[in-house]
Amino acid sequence: MFGRDPWGGPLEISNADSATDDDRSRDLDRAALMRQLDETQQSWLLAGPGDQAGKKKKKYVDLGCVVVDRKIFMWTVGTILGVGLFIGFIMMIVKLVPHKKPPPPPPDQYTQAVHKALMFFNAQRSGHLPKHNGVSWRGNSCMKDGLTDSTVRRSLVGGFYDAGDAIKFNYPMAWSMTMLSWSVIEYRAKYEAIGELDHIKELIKWGTDYILKTFNSSADTIDRIVAQVGVGDTSKGGSMPNDHYCWMRPEDIDYKRPVTECHSCSDLAAEMAAALAAASIVFKDSKTYSDKLVHGAKALYKFGRTQRGRYSPNGSDQAIFYNSTSYWDEFVWGGAWMYFATGNNSYLTIATAPGMAKHAGAFWFGSPNYGVFTWDDKLPGAQVLLSRLRLFLSPGYPYEEILRTFHNQTDNVMCSYLPFFNSFNFTKDTPGWYCGPNFYTTEVLRKFARSQLDYILGKNPQKMSYVVGFGKKYPKRPHHRGASIPHNGVKYGCKGGFKWRESKKANPNILIGAMVAGPDKHDRFKDIRTNYNYTEPTLAANAGLVAALISLADIDTGRYAIDKNTIFSAIPPMFPTPPPPPSAWKP
Repeated sequence: MFGRDPWGGPLEISNADSATDDDRSRDLDRAALMRQLDETQQSWLLAGPGDQAGKKKKKYVDLGCVVVDRKIFMWTVGTILGVGLFIGFIMMIVKLVPHKKPPPPPPDQYTQAVHKALMFFNAQRSGHLPKHNGVSWRGNSCMKDGLTDSTVRRSLVGGFYDAGDAIKFNYPMAWSMTMLSWSVIEYRAKYEAIGELDHIKELIKWGTDYILKTFNSSADTIDRIVAQVGVGDTSKGGSMPNDHYCWMRPEDIDYKRPVTECHSCSDLAAEMAAALAAASIVFKDSKTYSDKLVHGAKALYKFGRTQRGRYSPNGSDQAIFYNSTSYWDEFVWGGAWMYFATGNNSYLTIATAPGMAKHAGAFWFGSPNYGVFTWDDKLPGAQVLLSRLRLFLSPGYPYEEILRTFHNQTDNVMCSYLPFFNSFNFTKDTPGWYCGPNFYTTEVLRKFARSQLDYILGKNPQKMSYVVGFGKKYPKRPHHRGASIPHNGVKYGCKGGFKWRESKKANPNILIGAMVAGPDKHDRFKDIRTNYNYTEPTLAANAGLVAALISLADIDTGRYAIDKNTIFSAIPPMFPTPPPPPSAWKP
């Protein structure tokens, strides 16, 4: 077969030729090029692989759609990887190197005040204090309480001192623990958000552990409970040292501290039951301890119902300082908490019995203290609790009638707090609202509540905070033994501490978070240590303050709104019993 040489002349291609087609093609190309190249150039072209030693054949990478020089490809890939690693390194540095974040906004004044108000309870602790108590001038105290009493002869170490003295009054102490527990049940998320949940739970447990010591908490039936440790009455004269006759640091007390027991004290027993029942809900995740609290609460409430009587008989130390006017309100209050802690309808039946409400003063509208929730009168608090039961669970018959009554009375009490009705004395700078036929939103009521706390925290005619350690101006001379006597290693005897009581100087130890008694009805206040009517703080008052502060603390209200479910966690699903049919019509 013949072909035409493109450069001129015939070119024979033989099938018998041993050269390959590629070799032939290269020979043709060389032959054509040689005609136009000089000898030197021809020598270059004709040189074989052995003549071009040291020269490497180019390699290529086939990417499918394009063929790329391998060196260029590797360089490109390496560049991309290098740039990627560099960017990753920079990003890692950016993440690891500390950044100066803008500081979070300062907590609102109510949150700041909560932190301080809780510290007052640390300062009031009795017994062997934990290392992290946080009050440098306090130490272990009254380590023989109960052990030296000839009647009790068991340890009553622990609990809280009531006020500026070293007496442990179980009645207001139990109410204080109930209030703290109630605030945790409804505002647990808020306490956790501000870092105080563990703190307040520890304080509650400090109180409930002590309450469990004041009766036979392992028994189902009891016949006595401890009402008080220490004595304060000095009206009879004499020189017998006691907690009011002496002015001493609790750590230095060396006189005998009598224990007062009671065998018919329904009010105290029901309040102590309420404290343990409420705390059992707080500690419901610790089943063993929660069950222990419920067991003790059942025994106490049973004792209070069977052994009727007031814990503060006339002339007693209890009657002088924390007199109880009735035990019916404790039956309602304690019964409500027992129902929430156990889900047992028998407690709800007691709490909503019409006769019980009548005896508790639910219909005494003319009483000057009607609607005032205190350590003595728990009815307003019980009515709020049971109104919530009606609103959220609606148990229906046979409880609806009294629950509706409590609900209506709660509404009336809330309106009576507003200055328009003149039910209570208010300072001149408090703005007025009114209820009557007009509907007022929750924000209006909250605004009024804030105005009351603002007054306590410094928005008042004196322009001073009544919470020690809060704000720029606050009481410097609280009526308080431990805070007024220097913590200098010197033991001052029963009468030796009075020079500090009478001193005009500020207390050497700051009683952080203590809300003092405050001004009189004319807004007058005297920062005088010797006048407890102005400057003495109490456990019960601070418990109410903490509950009010946490409820109004300005934390994300969506996430940290009131907990409407936990308080009902022990109550089984409700299937209300229908009311009985009307009697048959008779002509």
